[in-house]
Amino acid sequence: MIQFVAKIFLGTLQPILIVIIASVLCYSITIATPAQAASLSGDLLKQPPTEITVSLGNSRNELKYEPNQLEFVAGKRYKLRLINPSLQKHYFTAKDFADSIWTQKVEAGKVEVKGAIREMELKPGAEAEWVFVPLKPGNYRLHCPIPGHTEAGMTGNIIITSGQP
Repeated sequence: MIQFVAKIFLGTLQPILIVIIASVLCYSITIATPAQAASLSGDLLKQPPTEITVSLGNSRNELKYEPNQLEFVAGKRYKLRLINPSLQKHYFTAKDFADSIWTQKVEAGKVEVKGAIREMELKPGAEAEWVFVPLKPGNYRLHCPIPGHTEAGMTGNIIITSGQP
């Protein structure tokens, strides 16, 4: 009787166990060991960031990002300088992009923010610097979620390439 119950129990759990084991194996393959992560972060922090400036709107109050196409290479350090020269607030919203990078810091005024960033709101005349390293290649959507801004064209595309041919 015990063997019968065990067979049914294991037969029911087998597909679940396979998924769990496969997930753990995939996760462990993509995550660096603590020594590798420390070495990687040390090397990245020594790497001077490539600076890119993006304007959220412009002095003519047009609803657009300039430029609206951004390209980054995975594993390189960047400083994204965001400026808002317009008379209204705007957002830099690209959640999937934010999930695919490692943020070192965001600086705005006399404040430095560390940790995961999902979106940034820039009030008129505001500036912020976002220092990060792209990790996951892909195409990501950028938009300003203020009602009417996306529809008016305040959208963009962010590409992260692997940097390998």
